[in-house]
Parts: sequence; structure tokens; C-alpha cells
Amino acid sequence: MDPTLTLFISLFTTLLAIINPLEAIPVYLGLMENRPENEQRQVARRACFYATLLSFFFLVFGTFLLRVFEVPLSMVRVVGGVILTRVGFELFAPPPSGGLIPRSGGNDTDVAFVPLAMPIMFGPGAIATLISMASTIKQSAEELIYFLAASLAIVACLGTTYISLIYAKPILRKIGTQGIDAATRIVGFFVAAMGMGLIFNGAVEFLESYRFVANVAAPR
Repeated sequence: MDPTLTLFISLFTTLLAIINPLEAIPVYLGLMENRPENEQRQVARRACFYATLLSFFFLVFGTFLLRVFEVPLSMVRVVGGVILTRVGFELFAPPPSGGLIPRSGGNDTDVAFVPLAMPIMFGPGAIATLISMASTIKQSAEELIYFLAASLAIVACLGTTYISLIYAKPILRKIGTQGIDAATRIVGFFVAAMGMGLIFNGAVEFLESYRFVANVAAPR
């Protein structure tokens, strides 16, 4: 398979699993309760727009942030994997307190940015994924093409999320709360598996770099 298409599919599926529109639907409907339909659409549009801006910020400036804070990519992958694993466990077995994933909230305030855009749509898992992806793109020979593929994946993912929120009520009526709960738990399992993969790859990369430094520093 073409590497660019592989990158697009990988980032799209990963972000879609992390954002999980089905998980956002009950939260969105709870926040939008008793609000007119045109306002609900406006909130969904703004929330997805904010999440898109945040995604591109970390995609563009992710490697710069790594240099500023002097954090190696391997450690970003490890920490991102830990966060993804925790998110996956919370999706699979939601804690009563809500944990990293808010379950309710909202009143008369504008909820488009907080909590919808962040952290429901764009939380720590998405941040870690995009910073790791940005570093991978910077290291590739076809940086521009990979960046365009990643950009399309972000737009497609949040476009899918926007459609899910717009049709939240029909979707909820069609599959019911139990269907959403089942789909969320299945997604959570695979998110946790992706997180463990990141931890393993990051640890291996760190150990390889440490071994290289040790070999260079060793007396001859």
C-alpha cells in the first residue's frame, strides 16, 4: 500500500477512535438540552472548528515544542501511549467520576470550546498522537505530501464528528444508549491496544538510542 495512503488511514482511524463521535453524542445532547436547533448546529460547528485549529497547531508546531522543551520523540511516544492506554481503559470501563473523559456538564455558558472542543474532541490522546505524527513527518523524505495526507485525515475525522453531532438525535434513537455503550467499549479496547503499541515502540527507540550513545562513549 502507498505510504501516503497508509499515513492517512492510520491517522484518520486513530483520531476517530480517540475522539469517538459516538461517545461525544450523549455528552453533546446533554449540554444542548432545551436549546433551539439552530443554536445546537452552531455549537457543533464551532466546536469542530476549534478542534480543527488545535489539531493543526500541534501538527505544525509539534516538533518545535519538542525542541523547546527538549523532549525526545521516544518519550513523547511513551507518554502518549500511556495516555492513550488510559483513555482506552476509560472508554472500555468508564469510571463513575468521568476521569479524563467528561460525561456531563454545561449550563447557559458557551460550551463549544470547553468542554466540547477540548477535552472531549481534542484531549491528551489527540495531542500526543499529533505531536508524534508531526515528528514522523519531519523525518520523512516526502514531508509536504505526508503533511497534506495528515491534514486531510484531520479534516475528514472532524468532518465525520460534525456530521455525527448534527444527526446526534437520530443516531441515538437508531442504535440506543446500549448500542453506543457497546461501540464505545469496543473502540476503547483498540485505543488501549494502540497505546500499548506506542509505549513499546517508544521504549525500544529510547533503548536503541541509549545503546548507541553508550557504544560511542565506550573506551576503545
